[in-house]
Amino acid sequence: MNDTTRTELEAAAFRTLLDHLNRRTDVQNIDMMNLAGFCRNCLSRWYQEAANARGIEMDKDAAREIIYGMPYEEWRQKYQTEASAEKQAAFGKAFAENVGNKDS
Repeated sequence: MNDTTRTELEAAAFRTLLDHLNRRTDVQNIDMMNLAGFCRNCLSRWYQEAANARGIEMDKDAAREIIYGMPYEEWRQKYQTEASAEKQAAFGKAFAENVGNKDS
């Protein structure tokens, strides 16, 4: 497989991931962080960093709007729910375990 085809396939898979996340607004970022170690905000940060590395100026809000499919504050108002104490504790534990881990 050549690099162009690989890039096109990766882009298609990424667009499918975003479509999936936009349909699954019931899945909260804390759920994703606790289970997978990343969330929509991570994706938006990676997107922003990739753009900036290529000389494309993009701020956090613009990147989040691409990932969330709408302004972040609008998404939060529509879909974000209060995290339970159990979810917050799990997140705190996972965060503490990964502090300093460059792979996280």
